[in-house]
Amino acid sequence: MPKNTKKSTTSVKKKGGAQPLRASLRLRIPNSEAHYGGNLVSGSKILEYFGDVATELLIRLDGDEGLFRAYDNIEFLAPVYGGDYLEIEGEITEIGNTSRKMAFEAKKVIEPEPNIAPSAARVLKSPIVVVKATGTCVTPKNLQRNPE
Repeated sequence: MPKNTKKSTTSVKKKGGAQPLRASLRLRIPNSEAHYGGNLVSGSKILEYFGDVATELLIRLDGDEGLFRAYDNIEFLAPVYGGDYLEIEGEITEIGNTSRKMAFEAKKVIEPEPNIAPSAARVLKSPIVVVKATGTCVTPKNLQRNPE
């Protein structure tokens, strides 16, 4: 999603009318995912979560997991650390014959506060967008079952 714009309102035609096709995950990044000094998590881990959201979107639309073809844009906007809680969101923004364009956003919603106590954490007043991306997935025509 481009900077300074609202989330897409692109709709996917389904039985009973048009509705946006979105999916989301909420998860805690375990300390075991820290890859760099200072408990920093690799940005590629967030892309893995985007792939999970894309898979759900393709299953909902096509009845098949499809394949992730390419990212068009990826913006790493803030660090992610072990112990952070993230909300990962994605939506289909455009549907072609076999291609499905998608937009993704990962937001930090809770972060640990180890300086207070080893188990201390706080809910952020405003979520912090940590990664944004757009990409294209493909579901071959012969695998599209359109469950709805």
